[in-house]
Amino acid sequence: MAKKFFEHFLRFAHALTAEGGHGRSLWDDEDGFFYDALHLPDGTLTSLKVRSMVGLLPLFAVDTLEPDLLEQVPDFNRRMEWFYNNRPRLSGNLACIHTPGIGRRRLLSILTRDRLVRVLEKMLDEEEFLSDYGIRSVSKYHKDHPYTFYVDGQAHTINYQPAESESGLFGGNSNWRGPIWFPMNYLIIESLQKFHHYYGDEFKIECPTGSGRKMTLWQVATELSRRLMRLFLRNGDGERPIYGGIEILQKDPNWRDLILFNEYFHGDNGAGLGASHQTGWTGLVAKLIQQSGGQA
Repeated sequence: MAKKFFEHFLRFAHALTAEGGHGRSLWDDEDGFFYDALHLPDGTLTSLKVRSMVGLLPLFAVDTLEPDLLEQVPDFNRRMEWFYNNRPRLSGNLACIHTPGIGRRRLLSILTRDRLVRVLEKMLDEEEFLSDYGIRSVSKYHKDHPYTFYVDGQAHTINYQPAESESGLFGGNSNWRGPIWFPMNYLIIESLQKFHHYYGDEFKIECPTGSGRKMTLWQVATELSRRLMRLFLRNGDGERPIYGGIEILQKDPNWRDLILFNEYFHGDNGAGLGASHQTGWTGLVAKLIQQSGGQA
């Protein structure tokens, strides 16, 4: 079963990153980012250059293999090596699994080191994805640069909407065009920790982008955790960002300590949006608090 999943991983990764044939890579080398592609009935394939969570999802496809584990499963190890040696087109655009990292670990990742750096440059840019309270689902770049696609004479536009959706298509309270979603941020943090497990402390990236401040990937994960936890903590004015301008929740002693677990959060000021009882995923903040306490 593990061998079959490994083969599927290679084939999916190849479809995502390889040029030529009947497909097109979702990776844009000029922008250093992944974009959706629209495949029309006439065979036309068009890249939709919206900087969204779509371009960050490849970060999630990462894991490390410990050397002692590979020694315990020689059949899987042989099969893995066979695929890399005999199906080079499937692995040509991926991180090299032959190169050992920290602790002689092997890396399974759609992102090569160079592509990882380029994706993180945009993700950690405060004028793009990085908010004071986590990672936005759409880049703030689209606030001033909305993306419009024309098909059959109709214009379809995506812009940055940090709060509730401006469209009633999904009831008006489900918006992926800019707000901060906790489960996606949690997966980003988990992925950065896995990359650090392989690359170690020598791999550093600017955080925030353009700040000149270099961090390891583990430190970046910790910084994102802090920003997410900041949603629930009182700021210098004694107010919690999640409560926004709701006076009774900010000031009333009977209400201000009753923490809500909102569905998603304003991409700029952190105000809680959508359902207020989303403990199923926003409750993941407890894990971030536990991790941060352990690191301290």
